Amino acid sequence: MSQKKIVNITDSITVDELAGALNLPVTTLIGELFKNGIVATINQRIDFDTATIIVEELGLKDVELHKKKKADEITSRLTKIHEVSENATPRAPIVAVMGHVDHGKTTLLDSILGTKTASGEAGGITQHISAYQTERNGRKITLLDTPGHEAFAALRQHGATLTDVVIIVVAADDGVKPQTLEAIRFARNANAKIVVAINKMDKDTANPDLVKGQLAENNLMAEEWGGDTIMVPISAIKGDGIDKLLDMVLLTADMEELRADTGIPAEGLVIESHMEVGKGSVVSLLVEQGDIKKGDFLIAGTTYGKIRTLQDYKNDNIKEAGPSTPITVTGFKELPQFGDVFKVVKTEKIARSLASKAKIEAEKNAATANTTGADLLKMMSQKRDAEDFNVLIKADVQGSLTSVSDSLRLIDTNGEVNLHIIKQSVGNISENDIRLASASENSVIYGFNVELPPAIKKIAVRDRVEVRIYKVIYELLDDARNEMESLLAPEVVETEIGTLDIKGVFRTMKEEIIAGGEVTSGRIYSGLLAKVWRKKEQIAEVEVSSVQRQQIEAKDVVEGEMCGLSLKTKKKFQLEIGDRLEFFTREIVKRKLKQ
Repeated sequence: MSQKKIVNITDSITVDELAGALNLPVTTLIGELFKNGIVATINQRIDFDTATIIVEELGLKDVELHKKKKADEITSRLTKIHEVSENATPRAPIVAVMGHVDHGKTTLLDSILGTKTASGEAGGITQHISAYQTERNGRKITLLDTPGHEAFAALRQHGATLTDVVIIVVAADDGVKPQTLEAIRFARNANAKIVVAINKMDKDTANPDLVKGQLAENNLMAEEWGGDTIMVPISAIKGDGIDKLLDMVLLTADMEELRADTGIPAEGLVIESHMEVGKGSVVSLLVEQGDIKKGDFLIAGTTYGKIRTLQDYKNDNIKEAGPSTPITVTGFKELPQFGDVFKVVKTEKIARSLASKAKIEAEKNAATANTTGADLLKMMSQKRDAEDFNVLIKADVQGSLTSVSDSLRLIDTNGEVNLHIIKQSVGNISENDIRLASASENSVIYGFNVELPPAIKKIAVRDRVEVRIYKVIYELLDDARNEMESLLAPEVVETEIGTLDIKGVFRTMKEEIIAGGEVTSGRIYSGLLAKVWRKKEQIAEVEVSSVQRQQIEAKDVVEGEMCGLSLKTKKKFQLEIGDRLEFFTREIVKRKLKQ
């Protein structure tokens, strides 16, 4: 018995390397991948599971693939935040404001900051993460306003991981809602302390005890009820209870002994990014450690830059910023991704080198992800072709772009509609976007908080490209869902109406049979379809053209009555006494996607 050849590979391998290891022409391997629905190039990477499936498909029984353990990776994504040293000094708490839609998160921030932002939000719903700072008794507090709609779950989850304390806003007249529970879960996962603001106490229907009871059912017990969760009744619209709420936030933060290092290169997270005419990339950052100043070199994810302008949350120019400070900078070569870790480095050469390594790693991971074993198995087992829905997404900022694309991918079509995001980028819709969409069937351009210039709109109309602009994300998602539902094959629904036993056959012609019988269940009337059963075998399908009771045409006949029938048939057959007819309706129903 010949010994099997062992081929060791890590998580992924290029097509060329696998062909060499298997002693096969690379064209043979590419051909086998193509037969299984994967168009691969010689340098494209495929994962271990895909390689295993292809070896089996090729019938190479003398080859066995083994998965090697990966060596420790030096990631260029810079995911590790600096660990606090013994020289660290106290820092301001970072506080996320979360809760259900319309429970008053943004109004609370307006009251704290003395601003008015809720009126500028589409539908009163926060669309981005916004960062602010306030002072209470000479101490700074950094505040993050996080989106409230479930479509922004990814944004909100990032928002929680940035924070030390989470203020969960619950309306006293509405109580705990699904997004309230979601916010509690994210806060716990981020190990953040929770302070509850029971809002809208100015309303006649306010019931703070109901809110406390509902929160207690979800393991958040108020201090006055013997628990350890601070709950403060407030009215954001009137400003009542706001000072006490901030005092409680600072008290909670003091118990955590929040500290950060200064005098070292800054580190933190990207909380927003977008393009602006005349400025280029405009990026919002939250400094978590160290100091940052104008002229510093930054690396964030796969991009880098030199800080040209440095501003605080009020858009005032500042020279430098320290820990727990939200800032806005310009100077990045490309837009960093929402949630990327940023670091200040000494020189542009170091920044460029780190960004280049990160980009190579990202492309390698993307190539692997594009051809997974699970995808291959899905392609191989697919019974019929699914419809394609091609989408091009343009958004105002990077965080919104990420959220829209992630939310679209979560729409479940049970594999019957393939969503292809052919492009996604930040900025207004361009002529190139129209050209790209016009080259694909079943394509729609979705714009989120962006503009469609009049000249570009004319081109879209000329090229018959659908462009749809939205300011509220759930309206965009509903539209996409409706589009995908329209691509679903309709469902044929049959509804049973009644049954009849044949007692006599009076005339049999090529396209018509006249017979009589007894209705044994339900009712029958003209226009119904009927399956003809002889014992356990269906022998024909007919349509009822008329029904008679005692030789008089009847509207319908019910269970227990005798009747005569005129049946239409597409092909001649012999109906016999004792046959059973099952009457039914058949309709084509437009199908819906799972919610």
